Amino acid sequence: MPDAPLRHAYFVSDRTGITAEMLGHSLLSQFEGVEFVEITLPFVDSVDKAREAVRQIDAAAVATRARPLVFSTLVDPQIAAEIARADALFLDCFQVFISPMERELGISHTLEIGRSHRVKDNAEYTARIDAVNFVMAHDDGVTTKEFAAADVILVGVSRCGKTPTCLYMGLQYGIRAANYPLIPEDLEGLQLPASIDKYRRKLFGLTIDPVRLSQIRHERRPGSRYAELENCRHEVARAELLMQQEGIPYLDTTSRSIEELAAVIVHQGNLQRHIF
Repeated sequence: MPDAPLRHAYFVSDRTGITAEMLGHSLLSQFEGVEFVEITLPFVDSVDKAREAVRQIDAAAVATRARPLVFSTLVDPQIAAEIARADALFLDCFQVFISPMERELGISHTLEIGRSHRVKDNAEYTARIDAVNFVMAHDDGVTTKEFAAADVILVGVSRCGKTPTCLYMGLQYGIRAANYPLIPEDLEGLQLPASIDKYRRKLFGLTIDPVRLSQIRHERRPGSRYAELENCRHEVARAELLMQQEGIPYLDTTSRSIEELAAVIVHQGNLQRHIF
């Protein structure tokens, strides 16, 4: 089978590049037959920096004999025009939407760099930081004393993806997410620990394919009983049985991204997501 064609994709921004990355990566993911080398060029906020970016983009075009794709969220039209001179497909992410919105709203957009990632509401921003601190303080069942203040509590076997999912919900949505590992004693007794049983309305479960779980655990504790496939199969089966018995909704993390997991949990749990 021939190798997939190689194309460079650049995310160019006058600030962090997060918006260009998110939109550009989402669009690129729709083309499975192409291998993309994704490069972010942040803080391109002068003509000189734009010209240096063009030299880099043009060099990639020569090296691969294929025009790169450039996703731009540049606000300054002079800098954007400079980038558009590159030997590449130039996609202005803002203008695709801004021009029709200006016509519809009857006003011009605000020409201001970094506006989408500014802290607009100190109280909301503080709430997000507090949520991340809450997640870190209530990771892996370290303490359950403040579980009453949690918006959601993820449960599941060790290494099934609870921590990164909680961190994403805290950072992205300002959700106070805690997590609690179901240990062998819980699984053998098929009973929720008393420390979380009283919060069952906040519980949401995660599960995972045992083969994948074994691989993950071997990276952490190679050659251990903890990582053995048969043990992983046993733990996963008991955890799923416990969650079914207790009526706890759960998701399989094996082939889902953290972003998808978080979105489904927030939606199914009717949690209030904060957009910052």
